Amino acid sequence: MESVVSVFPSRTRELLTTRSWDFLGFPQTPPEELPLEGDIIVGVLDSGVWPDSPSFSDDGMSPPPSRWKGSCHNFTCNNKIIGARAYRGGAATGLSPVDDHGHGSHTASTVAGRAVGGVSLAGLAGGTARGAVPGARLAVYRVCWERGRCRDADVLAAFDDAVADGVDVISMSIGGLDPSPYFEDAAAIGSFHAMRRGVLTSAGAGNAGVDGGHVCNVAPWMLSVAASSTDRRLVDKIVLGDGKTIVGASINTFPPVQNATLAFPFNGSCDPDELAGGSYKGKIVLCPAQRSYGLGPHLAGAAGSVLVGDQPDVAFPLPLPGLMVTQVQFDEILTYVNSTSNPVGTIGSTETAIDPQAPKPASFSSPGPNLITPGILKPDLSAPGVDIIASWSPLSPPKFNLKDGSKGLYNIDSGTSMACPHASGAAAYLKSFHRDWSPAMIMSALITTATPMNTPSNSGSNELKYGAGQLNPAKARDPGLVYDASEHDYIAMLCAQGYNATALALITGSSNATACAAANGSTTVAVGSVGDLNYPTMAAQVEPGKNFTVGFPRIVTNVGDAGAVYNVKVVSATGAAGKLVVVVSPSRLEFSERSTKASFTVTVTGVVPGAGHVVSAAVVWSDGEQEVRSPVVVYTPDVEANQV
Repeated sequence: MESVVSVFPSRTRELLTTRSWDFLGFPQTPPEELPLEGDIIVGVLDSGVWPDSPSFSDDGMSPPPSRWKGSCHNFTCNNKIIGARAYRGGAATGLSPVDDHGHGSHTASTVAGRAVGGVSLAGLAGGTARGAVPGARLAVYRVCWERGRCRDADVLAAFDDAVADGVDVISMSIGGLDPSPYFEDAAAIGSFHAMRRGVLTSAGAGNAGVDGGHVCNVAPWMLSVAASSTDRRLVDKIVLGDGKTIVGASINTFPPVQNATLAFPFNGSCDPDELAGGSYKGKIVLCPAQRSYGLGPHLAGAAGSVLVGDQPDVAFPLPLPGLMVTQVQFDEILTYVNSTSNPVGTIGSTETAIDPQAPKPASFSSPGPNLITPGILKPDLSAPGVDIIASWSPLSPPKFNLKDGSKGLYNIDSGTSMACPHASGAAAYLKSFHRDWSPAMIMSALITTATPMNTPSNSGSNELKYGAGQLNPAKARDPGLVYDASEHDYIAMLCAQGYNATALALITGSSNATACAAANGSTTVAVGSVGDLNYPTMAAQVEPGKNFTVGFPRIVTNVGDAGAVYNVKVVSATGAAGKLVVVVSPSRLEFSERSTKASFTVTVTGVVPGAGHVVSAAVVWSDGEQEVRSPVVVYTPDVEANQV
């Protein structure tokens, strides 16, 4: 049919804070700024929302903005949650937006939850839970159902409705194990339509762990958010019979287990079927893999469990007293067990500890490089995503001992799903002060003011893991300079990557999309290089061991005072191998008025030996007060990029 722009498989995606905002240096909203936030509407694509949470109270809130066109289906809205819809398998009627999973309530309250004092999870992570913009409105679009599964067809329908309803920011904690080509990616297509209407989309970068190239939601017109830690850790300990203490992580609110016998499973497996019939009652079972998260020992009557986990920075809930440890720590425990005829241990309850080395990249956060557009750095930045407490649904109670009788109204969770709404909330905060800023300008402000994470404690990581650094919302409000980009600029980038008119139509949603100049020589979109996109970071994939020269033309807009003068400095390159020479011309920018623009070019030369190496530097413009920082990342990948 002529009216059908594109058809592609509807894939299934997955759902990807009492301390976090304080750790970011972002204070509670002062009363005089709440009216500004009240005109901002954040659309949340997730598993719905639990409306009776105190985080979504509308006490003292005025009616919704008059421009709001949304509605509430099978849901009672208020002046906080002003829109609610649900989508499933192409249907959008007869469905409930009420959250029976918990994930959607968690992310929505992290973006814009009201300040609620005295929140904790059975005494853990206590404090005031709040969102970035507690005065803002929420519009909820439920697209995720059983087991956190979210279909592309539903996501795309929700995007279009959210934009038509009048949201200002879209928060989407949904992703896949791998990135998809833009013309087959509902998030890329939906966020392009949103960008065209002035709406920024913020999305999680994915939870696929340490292997490179799994970062998702990589379209340059959307913000891709990695996860990092805060300075609060939830730890547990086992004290061995010889006095040695092993510190791991868990959400364990059970009473301590004292001097219980340590037992290794007969065949090395802690799966429920393997432990059935064994003699484990009253013992601490040592599990060489986390797999069932302690369910096997629990069903076998064990008093506790120690499990090997591949995410030692995350506190997982367990059904019995226990903790997650690294393989090295587990081997230490086994050494003790093999040294005595009566190995015993004591497991305490979870405690709060301070991590002075935070922020650190989360172990589960999906790293780059960007396999769809290798010349665009993704993820863009990092935000708190480890052990975050926020609103939850009592229809999906946490799976452990709730001794405080809280009925699961708040829960601790980890993931880039938790990092994303921090960035979404920060974007909404900026929008409340800068209503005329484009999505690209908001992205630029967040990226160029991010706090660098290339510290000694993060020496094993790099920008492909955490992007420009840790989110800094307070600083982003006044960034000094911004990098802007329009729909035309993104189309030019797609042309440079090799998309033709047909492929462009699949993304832009227009059957009359502007073709690239190379296609017929008569159009207005010129073909340059991907690096020409006016992006706030600069990235290049180069061949190992070969000299290279790459250029990045850029334009910055002054959003600060008239008469501003900025001088550049280059932060020297860092990396395990290779050397970069970075030259910026001109090295001084003068702005006679606010909103005036200035151009410069960054030229990078050097050589990077070997596959899988990353070398980075930074271009920093400063007027003596603001610093506008753009990472420069050159890498030789050890994974293949997807072809258009």
